[in-house]
Amino acid sequence: MKRLLFFSILLTLGVALFAQKQIKVACVGNSITYGYTLPDPATQSYPAQLQKLLGDSYQVGNFGKSGATLLNKGHRPYMQQEEFKKALAFAGDIVVIHLGINDTDPRDWPNYRDYFVKDYLALIDSFRVVNPESRFIIARMTPIADRHPRFESGTRDWHGEIQLAIETVAKQAGVQLMDFHEPLYPFPYLLPDAVHPNVEGAAIMAKTVYSAITGDFGGLRMPELYTDNMVLQRDCPLTIKGVANAGEKVTVAIGKQKVSAKTASDGRWSVTLQPMKAGGPHTLAVSAGKQKLIYNNVLVGEVWLCSGQSNMEFYLNWSSTAQRDVPQAANNQIRLFDMKARWRTDAVEWDTSVLDSLNHLQYYKETQWKECSPATAGSFSAVAYYFGRMLQDSLKVPVGLICNAIGGSPTEAWVDRNTLEYQFPAILRNWMQNDFIQDWVRGRAALNVKKASNKQQRHPYEPCYLYEAGIRPLQQFPIKGVIWYQGESNAHNREAHEKLFTLLVDSWRKNWGNESLPFYYVQLSGIDRPSWTWFRDSQRRMMSLIPHTGMAVSSDQGDSLDVHPKNKLPIGERLARWALNKTYGARNVVPSGPLFREAEFRGGAAYLTFDYAEGLHTSDGKSLRTFEIAETEDIYYPATAEVVGNQIKVYSKEVKNPRHVRYGWQPFTRANLVNGAGLPASTFRTDWENK
Repeated sequence: MKRLLFFSILLTLGVALFAQKQIKVACVGNSITYGYTLPDPATQSYPAQLQKLLGDSYQVGNFGKSGATLLNKGHRPYMQQEEFKKALAFAGDIVVIHLGINDTDPRDWPNYRDYFVKDYLALIDSFRVVNPESRFIIARMTPIADRHPRFESGTRDWHGEIQLAIETVAKQAGVQLMDFHEPLYPFPYLLPDAVHPNVEGAAIMAKTVYSAITGDFGGLRMPELYTDNMVLQRDCPLTIKGVANAGEKVTVAIGKQKVSAKTASDGRWSVTLQPMKAGGPHTLAVSAGKQKLIYNNVLVGEVWLCSGQSNMEFYLNWSSTAQRDVPQAANNQIRLFDMKARWRTDAVEWDTSVLDSLNHLQYYKETQWKECSPATAGSFSAVAYYFGRMLQDSLKVPVGLICNAIGGSPTEAWVDRNTLEYQFPAILRNWMQNDFIQDWVRGRAALNVKKASNKQQRHPYEPCYLYEAGIRPLQQFPIKGVIWYQGESNAHNREAHEKLFTLLVDSWRKNWGNESLPFYYVQLSGIDRPSWTWFRDSQRRMMSLIPHTGMAVSSDQGDSLDVHPKNKLPIGERLARWALNKTYGARNVVPSGPLFREAEFRGGAAYLTFDYAEGLHTSDGKSLRTFEIAETEDIYYPATAEVVGNQIKVYSKEVKNPRHVRYGWQPFTRANLVNGAGLPASTFRTDWENK
């Protein structure tokens, strides 16, 4: 009896001792792990903050060494440092490794890159020797901001190459891969010196490690576009993705389909539904464990993203046709998702609370899908509404419209950071002072953030900002295409815009994984701003340079004094014509007015050929206006123009041997050439096509 009691006591003590044993977490790394630049690394470094998150059942050790390289031939090899010896002696049950940043040094990566994977594997094996049961989590590196002095001379590219090498190590070693890069990348201000995270950045790193260790990602969550009344894209495989705790089984059900997936170690899951026919309403159910999210009144149809600046934002209530069309807007087959800004970029100083929210990309109000009605349509984009109304009426299927348009926003604000870092890094640097930004945009932004104490205060006009705050959160929600009305804030520099617009379209197509994603845009209207003639013609030419695009002419609806023309109905419907003709194959719908194709010069006249030229005539029954002709480029004379079949003959007694023609070449133009569908011709110069 005494022996049984003795063994019972021993067993109890053993259980108690086992329960008290802490799980040791060794954080191995460089100065970022150590907490260099933080006021108090002992309490603010990511390992210190991780300790607070994990609690007393864990013991977190910080073994970061400033300047340490992963490469054993590097300028300061980690495996030769005292911190490495201490980390081995610690014999962590979990080893978290973040190395590679210092290997971007020109002394290291260019010379010794071939050793990186082997040296990393050797580091892992060293810890396995002291604790064969160790669990390893290796990290994709934190970002290096474009402000870094060596960013373009090699650091940017080598950083990317090292990231790929780290992924190779994870696969080869069979260890868990964690990502420090993604959660910090949209927040460059968290890296004050372009490399080292501040206290808030270290907190993000700590939370990332916490989730990687525990598998706790906050439970089942869906992107913000998933609400009641939503529209799902028809006739294509539907990838639905979200977040859940690691290892959890997630089930998605709609109609007769039910698909499941296991959540990965990074908290992400995705399933793919079979294509669905237009119709509804359906109920979409997403469940994981005891959690279940139900979305009611879901339709399947056509989904379009409607974006740009203030002329896309311009409300139906403000349009010249509002009194007639708003009361008639009820249509439950059109659904609206309106991404409105919390603060308009008007000429005012924002409060400090606003500025802090901007730094955290909290710029948009929470919203949800709503059925189209007089109440919801009135404060929705007029251009988007008229586009969607014509689509729905023509296709007889549900239409979902996502409006994300910010007044005054420049093109660069909508392009993703990686694209600009590699293709146009100059526009990122010192953006409020560089030559790419238009003066009034610069002034508006400066006024908005005047009360900022942070030199790196963010603003919606900043390059990448609206992509990171408003496009990235959409998380590749399946769409059919994009309509775009923007350019007013870039019209002063058509050359830069040509590059930016191409990058924008490419970046959005990469984001949605669709290189032929339709992208239909509005050409700027007419106004008394001198650069707009060149800009409009540049927009016209972009159609031939970027595939799967189309341009709606709006110069006939312009106002010489108002940058916001009020008649949006024809603009929305002209965009819909492009979609109906090019995307939906409605060949009976003429997509555009006359588009200049080529010029033939003979007999003292120019004979101009156009696409979409059937039924050429004038919009007002008067003679053709605004044609000019020249023998020497840029020395133009007013010309007489006549319709000859499907061509336009242009001549002038002042020009005996014409070589150049231009049309509608005024900032505010009264050009009047249209085709049989009543659609106007674009501003153009023959120089470009005839060179």
